[in-house]
Amino acid sequence: MLEFLDLKNVGPAPAMRMDLAPRLNLITGDNGLGKSFLLDVAWWALTRKWPQDLNANLTSGYAARPTDLGQKASIGFGLTSKTSRFEYESAYVPDEQSWRGRPGRPWNPGLVIYALADGGFAVWDSARNYWKKKGNVDIQDRLPAYVFSSKEVWDGLRVTIDDRPTQASNGLVADWASWIREGRADAQRMADVLALLAPGAGADSLRPGDRFARISVNDARDIPTVHMGYGQDVPILYASLGIRRIAALSYMLSWAWREHLIASQQIAQPPSSRVVMLFDELEAHLHPRWQRAVVPALLDVVRTLTQSDSAAVQLIAATHSPLVLASVEPLFDVDTDAWFDLDLEQARVVLRRRPYVRLGEVGNWLTSEAFDLAEPRSLAGEQAVRAARAVLAEAQPSLEQVEAADGLLRGAGLPDIDPFWVRWDHFVEEARKAAPGRGP
Repeated sequence: MLEFLDLKNVGPAPAMRMDLAPRLNLITGDNGLGKSFLLDVAWWALTRKWPQDLNANLTSGYAARPTDLGQKASIGFGLTSKTSRFEYESAYVPDEQSWRGRPGRPWNPGLVIYALADGGFAVWDSARNYWKKKGNVDIQDRLPAYVFSSKEVWDGLRVTIDDRPTQASNGLVADWASWIREGRADAQRMADVLALLAPGAGADSLRPGDRFARISVNDARDIPTVHMGYGQDVPILYASLGIRRIAALSYMLSWAWREHLIASQQIAQPPSSRVVMLFDELEAHLHPRWQRAVVPALLDVVRTLTQSDSAAVQLIAATHSPLVLASVEPLFDVDTDAWFDLDLEQARVVLRRRPYVRLGEVGNWLTSEAFDLAEPRSLAGEQAVRAARAVLAEAQPSLEQVEAADGLLRGAGLPDIDPFWVRWDHFVEEARKAAPGRGP
């Protein structure tokens, strides 16, 4: 598990340290302040490779670069492996355009799965992705990691090992169809993970369809389907972005664990009981109902895959969703979980580990330090309420000021049930009564 990141002269701030919790780590902050950057660095610390360097088809996951090439830049990190604990500091070497690392395979954090914001995935497997060391030279006989673009998740990943083209994955469409035909553990595992990540009841449940589909006379593939609440089995390729996002995540988790089990048997080692999941934009394409469920589901999914209550999972995830923050209120534990927030203060990016406080309603999270909104309303509503509050704060506002603010409120479309109306309507009524010539 990743214990900390300590960055100097790299990223959006001159220095940044992140002391992670062993189970759940949520990262919030405005666009462009470094959430995805921190996840990329976390992946690199765990695997020693940048996603983009292993698959140029990605649109994210690029290698970090120093802010000032004239100054020393370093990435420090600490992690707990299967057997021990390590700390390391890597310096950037300008003439090599790379970060210096210790020769040999990465330290063993178990299974690492990274869901990138662009729909790609990266997987590092302690049973499949490592290389041997001969003197000071790395002798690679296996892939450094499996990195999928969004398209390759669905259509398959082809790689080259020792100059030999190799089919690393058949992709979601082919693998899922094969698992269903075999009708055994793999198909059930995929169905279980899908149900966990997309919860529902009765007609709202999402499950594999009862049949395959063909989408074209020119496409000979049997396409798996998902059974929709309105009674149809829809080809997974025609499903909504949200359903495809959940299906892709379910597949990558199922595929990674399946291949880890097979590889562990082949090298005569027990399967790992440790999984680190990195997740960028947890809520992407998901309906609020699923946004509320995704974090608890991801924490539970490892137990579903491993069929073990003792499996250890660390989740490090970036989010823009107040529903995600609210969803962890029942399970957040200060001993195992953490919330990190990135802010822009006096033109500098600041990373803080904030105390997690249960706020109840989602609107309270919108106005919290996580999202920094002044009001849990539309922008026009926020501006109108702010103007009305300024009038309320006046010692003796004129009737013209009151009427102008009232016009803004009504023009902003505040709903009748907005609690601000209770105070405001009484205030306006009293102001009109007190105006010269307006008394009863």
